[in-house]
Amino acid sequence: MPLIEDMERTGGWLFRWRSFLPAFLVPIALYVAFIDDNRPAFNDSSWLTACLGVGFLGLIIRAFTIAYVPKGTSGRNTSAGQVALTLNSTGMYGYMRHPLYTGNYFMWLGIVMLTGNLFFTVAVSVAFWVYYTLIAMTEERYLRGKFGQEYLDWASGIPAFLPRTLKWHSPGVFFSFQNVLKREYNGAYAMIVSFSAIDLAHSVREGFSSELKLQEVFSLSPFILYLLLASTCAFLGLRFVKKRTKWLDVEGREYT
Repeated sequence: MPLIEDMERTGGWLFRWRSFLPAFLVPIALYVAFIDDNRPAFNDSSWLTACLGVGFLGLIIRAFTIAYVPKGTSGRNTSAGQVALTLNSTGMYGYMRHPLYTGNYFMWLGIVMLTGNLFFTVAVSVAFWVYYTLIAMTEERYLRGKFGQEYLDWASGIPAFLPRTLKWHSPGVFFSFQNVLKREYNGAYAMIVSFSAIDLAHSVREGFSSELKLQEVFSLSPFILYLLLASTCAFLGLRFVKKRTKWLDVEGREYT
């Protein structure tokens, strides 16, 4: 099989399971955080703020992408294959062709930064570049086949992952905060839980080396603890609203 076809086949498999594969990074990050001595002062509030800032940057990128997309696009098409009723070319798609993947990268980058291991952070960044490039190749082949010249005209002036300009191209629809809450509360909560787990791994490592009391070993930084409690309440509330009400449903803005 020619190399390009082999890469696209691999990308197709990664595309199908793209919502689950990055989760395997969490236990590796926990291990790195636990064993590594040569890290920044992980309990320094400025370092923690920087890591959280990077993670929330990714979440904001995803939120602005999802808030403007119409039904049938930018969805989690993991089991049914790729779905695209229209070509997204405005909003965040006026900046980059794959804003959701850029958002994912920054969310994960904040988490791995908190491990404090520079080599691990660089390795994850390179792995994500290869990972999302393979997935993007599969998506773009599908979109080129479906939309033809319309896709080529748009893609020729838009970079894949990082914007070249900050000029906003209005999608012509309102910002749907309800759609963001409906689609992103799971991912946002998973990110907070991952940050908490890394912080706990640091605490355990420090506690064992300093012979602290058990309750001091298994403890979170105060800010992380409050953030985890608040996000848990928000997660449970939004889950209840999504399952029991129609408040988060927006006509014409849901996507599959």
